[in-house]
Amino acid sequence: MDGDGWVWVRRPADDDEEERPLKVVFDSPAEHFTDAAPIGNGSLGAMVWGSVASEKLQLNHDTLWTGVPGNYTDPNAPYALAVVRKLVDGEKFVDATEAASGLFGGPTEVYQPLGDINLEFDSSSLGYTSYKRELDLRTATVCISYNIGEVQYSREHFCSNPHQVFATKISANKSGHVSFTLSLNSQLNHNVRITNANEMIMQGTCPGRRPALHHNGANDAIGIKFATAVGLQIGGTSAKVTIIDDQKLRIDAADWVVLLVAAASSFDGPFVNPSESKLNPEVAALNTLNISRNATFSQLKAAHLEDYQGLFHRVTLQLSQASMLEKDILEEVDHDVKTTAERINSFRSDEDPSLVELLFQYGRYLLISSSRPGTQVSNLQGIWNQDFAPAWEASPHLNINLEMNYWPTLPCNLSECQEPLFDLIGSLAVNGTKTAKVNYQASGWVTHHVTDIWAKSSAYYVDAMYALWPMGGAWLCTHLWENYQYSLDKEFLEKRAYPLLEGCAMFLIDWLIKGPGDYLETNPSTSPEHPFIAPGTGGHLASVSYSTTMDISIIREVFLAVISSAEVLGKSDTNLVEWIKKALPMLPPVKISKDDTIMEWAQDFEDPEVHHRHLSHLFGLYPGHTITMQKNPEVCKAVANSLHKRGEDGPGWSTTWKMALWARLLNSENAYRMILKLITLVPPGGKVDFEGGLYTNLWTAHPPFQIDANFGFTAAIAEMLLQSTHGDADLYLLPALPREKWPKGYVKGLRARGNVTVNISWEKGELQEATVWSSNPKCTLRLHYGEQVAMVTVLGGNVYRFNGGLQCVETYMAP
Repeated sequence: MDGDGWVWVRRPADDDEEERPLKVVFDSPAEHFTDAAPIGNGSLGAMVWGSVASEKLQLNHDTLWTGVPGNYTDPNAPYALAVVRKLVDGEKFVDATEAASGLFGGPTEVYQPLGDINLEFDSSSLGYTSYKRELDLRTATVCISYNIGEVQYSREHFCSNPHQVFATKISANKSGHVSFTLSLNSQLNHNVRITNANEMIMQGTCPGRRPALHHNGANDAIGIKFATAVGLQIGGTSAKVTIIDDQKLRIDAADWVVLLVAAASSFDGPFVNPSESKLNPEVAALNTLNISRNATFSQLKAAHLEDYQGLFHRVTLQLSQASMLEKDILEEVDHDVKTTAERINSFRSDEDPSLVELLFQYGRYLLISSSRPGTQVSNLQGIWNQDFAPAWEASPHLNINLEMNYWPTLPCNLSECQEPLFDLIGSLAVNGTKTAKVNYQASGWVTHHVTDIWAKSSAYYVDAMYALWPMGGAWLCTHLWENYQYSLDKEFLEKRAYPLLEGCAMFLIDWLIKGPGDYLETNPSTSPEHPFIAPGTGGHLASVSYSTTMDISIIREVFLAVISSAEVLGKSDTNLVEWIKKALPMLPPVKISKDDTIMEWAQDFEDPEVHHRHLSHLFGLYPGHTITMQKNPEVCKAVANSLHKRGEDGPGWSTTWKMALWARLLNSENAYRMILKLITLVPPGGKVDFEGGLYTNLWTAHPPFQIDANFGFTAAIAEMLLQSTHGDADLYLLPALPREKWPKGYVKGLRARGNVTVNISWEKGELQEATVWSSNPKCTLRLHYGEQVAMVTVLGGNVYRFNGGLQCVETYMAP
């Protein structure tokens, strides 16, 4: 089933295609957090370590954050703004950067770990053999097996979205051999009690205020409350359960044990103080647990698979280095033997394309597991966190990271997973309206570079190059228009997207001021996290100037989205649209510097860090659409020069952004080089002397762990295989395929703008077949492959199959 409810059934010609395993494989228990296997249902997450003698199952819930709703306004900000603008006008950029502290807000709140389930097995279990732990992406389950003597032990774990529980089954192939002690604990203030021999409950409270780093403060009653309920199902005639100190459960001589875990919190939205919340997390957790108890483990798993696979199986990808069946068979056998860490280590020599497949689908798996309708957004670590003070608070960062998390949703057929993003944008607009009015004396709404569960909309603090960036809401709004371009859902556009776009544009109109010549400018302006050498200062750094390329690129993107949305909705005659039409030609154009790269700032400042991780000035090419190879070839040459100048090193998210940019430049060789760069094993536990790479569980590294590059990689692979435009209705097939590396392959279920779904297959590096369908009543498309172009009229309900010459060779009714 694709994103529009179509059920896609394979044609008979596809029957000989066998799907390869998609497993993250380990041959030992985890020693570090980044060795553990992540599972989740959108809100409840778990990390499975797989230890034999004493298992640790780390739990997270997406609503566990420090703090309470905040005041994100500052009545003194307008005065500070006037001072900064005057300094910028006088080109006193160092002074302007210092004065920008008057526009700072505060820090975000912090994402918190829920707690751990601890399973203490008999000490004899230390002598084990035949250990295997694997995460199967096709089923979203973690399975562990090992032998102790003649007994084989198995554990199976999954997180069910339909039943909202984390389920674990522990079993042995001989009766009466499952024995362990179960307990719960948390880094947060908590208490545990046993309600009966089959149930235990943990209650706790998050700190009501952001704590000092690395220590836990006293219990604060106004923080978010939470509860975790664990229920047992036990099999075996000799099995017995003993309560220990009203804190632990001891299970002895069972054939099998099923653990069901439910969790809930008192969080009732970003505008409700936890002290005023009417939600009872213990009641909610127990209700969820009791419903799940009415089902067997097999029934829970069946419901889980139906839900998960309905999303995951929408897209399949297979890449091959050669068409020799013998080679494929050898590869598959090898994959069953080698761990994923070994495959990462050998990638530089074997360049195994099936590892690329695995990493592509892993991004889709993580998104399904960390972002579902009704949950919070996937944060800097998805939903997985073991630390009381995680890196960068694990908070959503809006100057690339949160947006990258959601890049795969549309092209990779997971549109439902972006619902939490739209919910957050709506909440940010509420708080951001107050921030815009008080801080900037502007209409509309604004938000800056970092936020949290309370929809913080004010600026950050510490340094202007982070804090002073009021474009976070504008970048997020481009996702609203993108969703319409893919879905053509007019109701979504009218009721949800356009009001938010309209409010964002209203702020941008007020934020723009008259600049030099006939141009409008943004002042103050920063290029995210990147300072420059201020002219005439003897080498002093500054970050505050005016009209950075990213500012103008995002504003242009939003203005064009508002105009296009208004045309669809019949609102083109409003004052807002008229003003935008007048403002667009007054926006500064993209400038090319003396070294033939894209200028990052309005002036050609000297760059103290040419290899900087951010690629903000290239936004117009990707993820934006205002720069294209077809319409702006000279600008694209400057983009390519900019990428060469930035270099290939950088954190994982920077690497995958470069992948996507090279794909938009139709440069398959350099896009592939970024794949080689990313697929590098990062040693867990300590500091490393390089950025980027992959941990043993395939998580991407900044370092430390940051999940955005997992999603960026998936989106970039899709961009290499299919690109599309909505307004011009163009579909580009295999635009950046590295033909020598992947001469044979297929992808099925990718989505294109215009509400179109596409399958593509190729052999010997050339297009073999493309299949296109849409639920639109009628649409006209231009298919592109290399220099070939074909005009196609697609009728809803029909499937169209094209050969490598873009000739339609078959039309049939959709099954």
